Amino acid sequence: QVQLVESGGGLVQAGGSLRLSCTASGRAFSNYAMGWFRQAPGKEREFVAAVSRSGGSTYYADFVKGRCTISRDNGKNTVYLQMNTLKPEDTAVYYCAAKSLAFTLMVLTTLSEYDYWGQGTQVTVSS
Repeated sequence: QVQLVESGGGLVQAGGSLRLSCTASGRAFSNYAMGWFRQAPGKEREFVAAVSRSGGSTYYADFVKGRCTISRDNGKNTVYLQMNTLKPEDTAVYYCAAKSLAFTLMVLTTLSEYDYWGQGTQVTVSS
């Protein structure tokens, strides 16, 4: 089992940047594929980005391609989401998620595939 804690959210002006972090407790972080999702008020939670166990594979939602980078440091039990050129429509609570997988290069892009979730961190982008 793994517990996830997100950090790094905050208030930023449009065009600015933020780096979100998600730190996992427990052992064998490298056994988990990781993902970032977000949920805006009144909307369903949606996929943002995913990274494989090894970090060798990544996948992004179309609306963040070219603006965000997901990465992980297995030695620090942490996954990151670097977000650049932020827009007001990026305002949401951002969640990280984890799933133990046998495949080192597989990425997961849907909510139902993940077993563990953090509590979320608020990102607010002002215009």
